[in-house]
Amino acid sequence: MNQFMTKDFLLTTQTAKTLYHDYASKMPIIDYHCHVNPKEIYDNVRYTNISQLWLSGDHYKWRIMRLNGVDEYYITGGASDKEKFLKFAEALPKAIGNPMYHWCHLELKTYFDYEGVLNKDTAEEVWEHTEKVLAGDDMGVRDIIRKSRVTFIGTTDDPCDSLEYHKLLAEDDTFETVVAPSFRPDKALAFNASFWQDYISALGKSAGMEINSFADLKKALSVRIEYFDKNGCRASDHGMNYVVYNEVSDEECERIFALAKSGSKISESELEAVQTSLVLHCAGEYKKHGWVMQIHYNCLRNPNTAMFNKLGPDTGFDCIGPRNCSGELAKLLDTMYNNDAMPRLVLYSLDSGDNAFIDTLAGSFQQAGYPGTLQHGSAWWFNDTKNGMREQMTTLASLGLLGNFIGMLTDSRSFLSYTRHEYFRRILCQLIGEWVENGEYPADIEYLGQTVQNISYNNAKNFFGTEV
Repeated sequence: MNQFMTKDFLLTTQTAKTLYHDYASKMPIIDYHCHVNPKEIYDNVRYTNISQLWLSGDHYKWRIMRLNGVDEYYITGGASDKEKFLKFAEALPKAIGNPMYHWCHLELKTYFDYEGVLNKDTAEEVWEHTEKVLAGDDMGVRDIIRKSRVTFIGTTDDPCDSLEYHKLLAEDDTFETVVAPSFRPDKALAFNASFWQDYISALGKSAGMEINSFADLKKALSVRIEYFDKNGCRASDHGMNYVVYNEVSDEECERIFALAKSGSKISESELEAVQTSLVLHCAGEYKKHGWVMQIHYNCLRNPNTAMFNKLGPDTGFDCIGPRNCSGELAKLLDTMYNNDAMPRLVLYSLDSGDNAFIDTLAGSFQQAGYPGTLQHGSAWWFNDTKNGMREQMTTLASLGLLGNFIGMLTDSRSFLSYTRHEYFRRILCQLIGEWVENGEYPADIEYLGQTVQNISYNNAKNFFGTEV
């Protein structure tokens, strides 16, 4: 019987062990999509306890606690940090087969040198041990990033953002990691949301203009894209419940915009029309600036309306979306391609049933001169599991070119989540190792080693154009 989480964790073949230890583990990290706060990096924030690092904003962990029947008081409520941690520690042992169990123990081992397991009986010990480690001189946010060997961080930023802390970090010669903004225009496209009119006003102010027409809205987005570009942006990100495609005339878009601006609710068809036009406009701007466009889709947001009204969005109540929008996505890409307005793209669906579709769609829209112009993004969110990552990479390998894959990202708000790159690399090496030892691929270790290093780091570096 294997011991828990040894140096060969998840690696069962000699080929896998060689590929991981001699090649993949030696690579630094490019975390090209995450939700960490650049201000916390600039300020080199220090945390006083493990609960602040783990539970202050991690909806993954909140779901674990809710699934164990924990009262909301100990999750997002007024309980003390220690009380919340003890409730989480009590629930964690039940997460057998859940990546959360592995993630937590990788983080305890990597950043706190804790070799034990976390449960109800050890919770006090872990609390005291991590508290002492966090009190040391080398556990500020910047120290954690350096220890993790992260060379590039792509944050997620609203078009109205001043990018103040990105600018300050770019001017700070004492910090080597590049922290670049990513353009996330979702609010500008949310015409029926209660905040939309106020948001459009704020967007206009940030662009130095008034937005009184649909043409003004497109211009304001272009102005902000230019501003982001001047401040190091390499990518955009669009979070969509589902991909839309309803192309109409500019005149029709102006009519719909006027309705929304007046406070009238527009129909779903009208909403899809203006969203289609804006996504296509942004794509052309991204192409012009050499950015990568990321699209995350097929998420059903806030199905529990009572908890949404109580806690707001992004609090752990979203789920996999039920809508098949493959046809709309294909039409959207076709229009971009035909208009010579298709940037490098990464597609992520929350429905793993879309894996084969994305991989075959990618083969339909590659562009000469660059390997892997259209990427199937790493297994996302609820698919970010051992089985989910294996499934995503197996399908990609079967229908595309795994060697061109841009690999892992954290998609996290936690500065300890960089161990997810290690988790991914171990799974990648195990998968390739199985194929080699089954006789399905030659045991060319030098070539395979370069391949896993490319997937772990080099491909993302080239794809996003990170100068690190």
